[in-house]
Formats: sequence, C-alpha cells, structure tokens
Amino acid sequence: MTVHESDALAKTNRINMLFDFYETLLTEKQRTFFKYYFHDDYSLGEIAAEFEVSRQAVYEHIKRADSMLEGYEAKLRLLAKHEAAAKWLRELEICAAAANAESFGPKLNEIVQGLRDMEAIGFRTECDTSK
Repeated sequence: MTVHESDALAKTNRINMLFDFYETLLTEKQRTFFKYYFHDDYSLGEIAAEFEVSRQAVYEHIKRADSMLEGYEAKLRLLAKHEAAAKWLRELEICAAAANAESFGPKLNEIVQGLRDMEAIGFRTECDTSK
C-alpha cells in the first residue's frame, strides 16, 4: 500500500467515524448521498442517475456534508474524546492484564468493562436521537 493509499484510507475512516457521531445533524439528502457514496461505494454518476440530479449536485451535497462534519468535530470534539477514551481504556486493560495475579486485577477488569459498557450506552443515547 502506498503512502497516498494509506492517507486516502485514513481520511475515509475518519469521515466515516465523523458520520457515525454527527449523522443526525445532516440533512436527509446529505445523509442519503453520503451513505450511497461512502458506505455503498456508488459513484457520483450512479447516485446522480438514481436520484435524477446532476453529478455536480451530488458532489456538492457530499462536499458540504464533509465540511459540516469537520465543523461539528472542530466545535464538539466527540471523535477526539472517543479516541482519547479508547486510548486510556487500552492502557487500563494492559494494567489489568499485568495485575491479574494480584488481588486488584479482577477489580481493574471490572472497571474496564464498566467503562466500555458506559461508552456504548452513552454513544447510542447521545448520538442516535432519531429513534
């Protein structure tokens, strides 16, 4: 994999993560075009044909959605906070694994699981307001 390909993959992963956090803040059309383009791997032309609009219109909706997602992240920092929490959870897991022989190892594992459960519940309730 070339540097350019890994950069493109990193950007795609980032934009998909941002979409997971901020999807409900986009317009219906932006969400639809975005899903077709990034999740279903449709081309701009295929999306345009499906919705009987120009390729340029599809491109503009996707570009605007991308800008909005980045703007939301700049203000709210949900992805950054999620990544920081995941980093600290990995650190805690490493400590818990090393401490399993000690009496406090199981308690550390319990804390790790509790934080993971809390993160899963918090993400669904804060970000999935459409249900």
